[in-house]
Amino acid sequence: MSATPLAEELRIAIARLSRRLRTLRPVPGAGAAPLSLTQFAALAAIERHGSMTPRELADHEKVQPPSMTRVIAFLEGEGLVERSPHPTDGRQVVLHATEAGRNLLAEERRRKEAWLSQRLAELTPEEREILHRAAPILDKLSKA
Repeated sequence: MSATPLAEELRIAIARLSRRLRTLRPVPGAGAAPLSLTQFAALAAIERHGSMTPRELADHEKVQPPSMTRVIAFLEGEGLVERSPHPTDGRQVVLHATEAGRNLLAEERRRKEAWLSQRLAELTPEEREILHRAAPILDKLSKA
């Protein structure tokens, strides 16, 4: 199979799977954390990297610093991130996920992984093995 038809098939399949996983997110105003996808991604990046400056976070998420400032303010206001002094540069701060932020991320991951585990259990062992071998390749593509 040439790259072009494969690219189309993968684009469609990955988009559908991503959309389906996003439907498992809490609905804003439904008693759950009212995070946008951008806010959630920023919180996840902070948690994954341990700590980041606001500029590092903006660069990582590929958004302009003023936009990230609003995201950070919201996350801080919800008690999901906190600021602390930068260890070497007194002009900067470092962002850390709070326990509430880490718990929210863990619950979201648990919910998505439970749904995906159920779907994977419906596949044949051969299909699961193919996906197991493809996962590192998909990860490589995501980082290109």
